[in-house]
Amino acid sequence: MKNIAAIIPAFNPQQSLITYVHQLLATTITQIIIVNDGSDEKYTGIFEELKKIDSCKVLEHDRNIGKGGALKTAFTYLWSQRGLCQGVITVGAHSQHTLQDVKLVLTMTKVFSEGIVLGVRNFHSSDSTLLSYWGNRVTSLFFELLYHRKLMDTQTGLRFISIKELPWLLKVKGERYDYDTNMLVAALKRKCPIFEVEIGQIRIKKNTVIQYDEITKARSIIAKMLMNYLKPRNR
Repeated sequence: MKNIAAIIPAFNPQQSLITYVHQLLATTITQIIIVNDGSDEKYTGIFEELKKIDSCKVLEHDRNIGKGGALKTAFTYLWSQRGLCQGVITVGAHSQHTLQDVKLVLTMTKVFSEGIVLGVRNFHSSDSTLLSYWGNRVTSLFFELLYHRKLMDTQTGLRFISIKELPWLLKVKGERYDYDTNMLVAALKRKCPIFEVEIGQIRIKKNTVIQYDEITKARSIIAKMLMNYLKPRNR
């Protein structure tokens, strides 16, 4: 698929994000939308450098509202420019997703050009803790129990989304990490196709904090999932 835009929600990113953006633009990605989700002032210089990169657009929030809110801001912008791309790929700002994994998902869009494509992570890597492994397993099993669809990685942040799915995604509730799961629930209800592509090893740098992305808080994720499941029955 041609003309794919990358979306990067960013909160207090590292300097390495600048290099990563250049690497992404060296692939088939045609533009990058970065959402500065209320980062601290000391990170202003990083975003100023990003603004200087051709084909890189920086959108900004005055305060931190969460990953889901950042994604919706980028979705709104890209839908207003929808003639310029056929799909979007969401990636993390803290080097969670290797360039190789991004390229793999991009390649698979030639096969799965509609709906949502999930980059499913390997939780058996040396960087993965027992807690993250079982957290992912439990959330996936609970998702299958509630919605009768087996998905191996419901919290992955590496996703391709066809441009035509953006209008309904903007209406999905959730401003923080719960948006990832809510997106999949809404997709199933709409019979939007969901595909899974196995990517490489999970990457978590020791002694660093990933501000919002994908792994921990299994109990909170399950609680949100259950609330989302029960809401229609309470109407």
